[in-house]
Amino acid sequence: MSDSLPELRPDDAPDPPAPDVSPTVSAPAPEEPLGRDPGIRAELVKRAFGQVKAVDGVTFEAPAAAITALIGPNGSGKTTLLLILAGLLKPDSGSVQVAGFDPVTGNLDLRARVGWMPDAFGTWDTLTPFEILTTFARAYGLSATQSRQRADQLLSQVHLTEFARSPARVLSRGQKQRLGLARALVHDPEVLLLDEPASGLDPRSRIELRDTLRDLAQAGKTVLVSSHVLSELEEVYDHAVFLSHGRTVAPPPASERPVSARGWRVHALDPASLRGFLDDAGIPWQAGAGASGEVILDLTGPESASQILRAAVAAGVPVHTIAPLAGRLEEAYLALDEERK
Repeated sequence: MSDSLPELRPDDAPDPPAPDVSPTVSAPAPEEPLGRDPGIRAELVKRAFGQVKAVDGVTFEAPAAAITALIGPNGSGKTTLLLILAGLLKPDSGSVQVAGFDPVTGNLDLRARVGWMPDAFGTWDTLTPFEILTTFARAYGLSATQSRQRADQLLSQVHLTEFARSPARVLSRGQKQRLGLARALVHDPEVLLLDEPASGLDPRSRIELRDTLRDLAQAGKTVLVSSHVLSELEEVYDHAVFLSHGRTVAPPPASERPVSARGWRVHALDPASLRGFLDDAGIPWQAGAGASGEVILDLTGPESASQILRAAVAAGVPVHTIAPLAGRLEEAYLALDEERK
């Protein structure tokens, strides 16, 4: 959008007469069909751009009251799929239900219930974050008073209150991401579609984002989060959907994955005693990053880690942490046959 917009001052606009909006400052909901299913369901969804099959037969479910991780490398179709689910892109074939509505035949009903956060949130740089949020709130049907209340609440939630009345152009990349999350939440949606939401965030903001997503899931929201940085999702996800070459793929069960050496991180209160124990036992190790004193071991699995832990403790080494370098998501992703080709 261009910055040459008509003057928008939602905080000065008069309230409409007797608005029928709940005191919780959520957008008025259209009539809901009986027996509607929560969450997201997609079956054999396809979308091509010319000869490029961006989405080539995706089937998955994302339940309500849970966080579903959408995982895949760059170019696997994650963003195209999210655009389809948000009602912003029409699929070539297949069926989709989001909060009980088809994005094609029930587009307006769906958009009233979906919060969409793209990987890069474009802003009207001459407007303030407060004006941006109140403008979107009014577009979703909130009154002027409720829009102001909702904007103040969300700016506080994403820690942007001090920039509320500053032009959006002064915001950093990470601050704009936080504003994008606030905009996605402005109408209290049932379903959240987040495309790389942690991009550009500092470590504290990433932790706060994880806490926010967990709170939303516990409140009954359906949260679908796309990322190819698996460490961002490891501590927060409930379910995972893997994409490869535009298709949903399933990793092999853990019991069927090949056993191979992998890195394990070991910390001890006395790093010198840990390293001395490993040297005496003839166990190869390498120093971890930073000055934490951690060591990295190549082990074949939890049994090997347990054996070394028991031996170290018996030798008087004060070990306090032993954990694999790769989490469950990364391990499953690396086991995909599709990504080995």
